[in-house]
Amino acid sequence: MPDNKTVELKILKAILCIYIVLCIIIAGLNYGYASKATPEAAAFITWFWHFYENWIKTIFIIVCSFLTLRIVSTSKINTMRKRNLIGFIIAALVVHIVTPLLLNNSELYFFTMPLPWTTTPLQLLRSDSTFYISRFPVWGAAGVLAALIFYICISIIVLIGTLLFGRRWQCSTLCLFNGFAAEVFEPAIPLVGKNKKLNKKTLEGFSIFRWASLAIAVFFTLWWIMFLSGTSIGGNISLMGKVENYKYLTTELLMAMFFWVAFIGRGYCYYCPLGTVLGLISKIAGQRIITDKTKCVQCGKCNETCPMFINIKDNAKEGKAVAELRCVGCGHCVDVCPTRTLGYSTRFLKWVSRKKKVTIEREIDRTVE
Repeated sequence: MPDNKTVELKILKAILCIYIVLCIIIAGLNYGYASKATPEAAAFITWFWHFYENWIKTIFIIVCSFLTLRIVSTSKINTMRKRNLIGFIIAALVVHIVTPLLLNNSELYFFTMPLPWTTTPLQLLRSDSTFYISRFPVWGAAGVLAALIFYICISIIVLIGTLLFGRRWQCSTLCLFNGFAAEVFEPAIPLVGKNKKLNKKTLEGFSIFRWASLAIAVFFTLWWIMFLSGTSIGGNISLMGKVENYKYLTTELLMAMFFWVAFIGRGYCYYCPLGTVLGLISKIAGQRIITDKTKCVQCGKCNETCPMFINIKDNAKEGKAVAELRCVGCGHCVDVCPTRTLGYSTRFLKWVSRKKKVTIEREIDRTVE
């Protein structure tokens, strides 16, 4: 008889398969067939797409978060992972359920990834853009304004949160594109085979691809900013929108799913343009993995569990903090460390920790007196 964890893992893998298949089918129908279908068929495709993206996706996140916690649970407390999953559940409920109901707009998830990840919000500022023309009849002027305000609020929340909590804030707590899947489906990824260990040359290749991806995203962003400002530039507004859509479907959506099937959950995170920008901001925030809380026993579990293949072990041997650009702050290394040597920190979190320590010491002094 298979044990409970084996059964739960099979269920998790089955849900991930369903999620991937539905994504491909719906994306194909929406981007390829809807424009050629009858008005009734197109309306149904759009409705099902929104229902899937909002309600079904949220249900998957909630159910699979509980399954993942049960599968990975041991005698040790997975504090960081629990916080990640709670964050994603809250983000999904707010972005996919509560806010769409309040604003009567089922497409707000378009606006949850700040620049330079997508220029969709910039396209909405131009009345002759393909995106604006397709959305205005559905949303109206008030709906367009509400979507833009929602986007600005999300961008501010992500920026301030990253300055306080590092890249972890977006990539391991709020990201509803790839970050959530990497955490929620983590025990089930990859669907085929086992996690692939990356060698130094492969990591260097990803590094080059990361900067190329950022350059492309910045190009699209600058093009739209210049176009909106009235600067005379080359290119066709309709063509630029289509090219960015194809970029999203291929190098982002399909590639992310390929990584889930055959590689690792965080595959896309290696070259996500928003993640790269947030990684640079995290440098300002002082994000780091502390390695000297106790004595490191060099068990290597931190390196084994790190989804970004960062060499934490060698740094921990000498008690050096790890401040790596590609660190998503998931905290898996912190949870798995048997001697509690590791910790996640930023300047803000360090300040909070000091304040808390001072408060406790004062309370102890008062008790003694």
